[in-house]
Amino acid sequence: MSEVIDKAFSERLKDNLQPTEQGSTYLKPQDMEWKPSQFEGIEIKVLYENKQLGEMTCLLRWQPGTTLPFHKHPEIEQSYVISGSFSDHDGICRAGEFVWRKPESQHETHSAEGCTILAIYRKPNIFKNSAGFDAENKKQIKTNRPPASAQGY
Repeated sequence: MSEVIDKAFSERLKDNLQPTEQGSTYLKPQDMEWKPSQFEGIEIKVLYENKQLGEMTCLLRWQPGTTLPFHKHPEIEQSYVISGSFSDHDGICRAGEFVWRKPESQHETHSAEGCTILAIYRKPNIFKNSAGFDAENKKQIKTNRPPASAQGY
């Protein structure tokens, strides 16, 4: 068995393959500063962003009681909860759990206890009055309220 593995490895290297210099970007999120997002109560660390394509991978830290306003996902959105929990009309995602949203899906999200999540976007969320996370160019939107569904809307 070992000979088969060694032969396969040798076959891959016979073309004198060379790794791409500077092809990997390493980050230390623990050394990065949390920055305010456009939404009050939600801070962000951008790990990867391609503004031209609309792609973003980021860490989001939600304060307890924060509700992200109703929005649409133009593409798939993926979220892994590192700590705490957040929820929408379909359920709750707790620490160590993962949720993804279908393209064109719409909802609002709430975190009663606060949370930290890793979020991966192919395109920015679309909100009624804004899009994406751009606190530098927009006034923060207040989010410290119960979800609309809890208010009987």
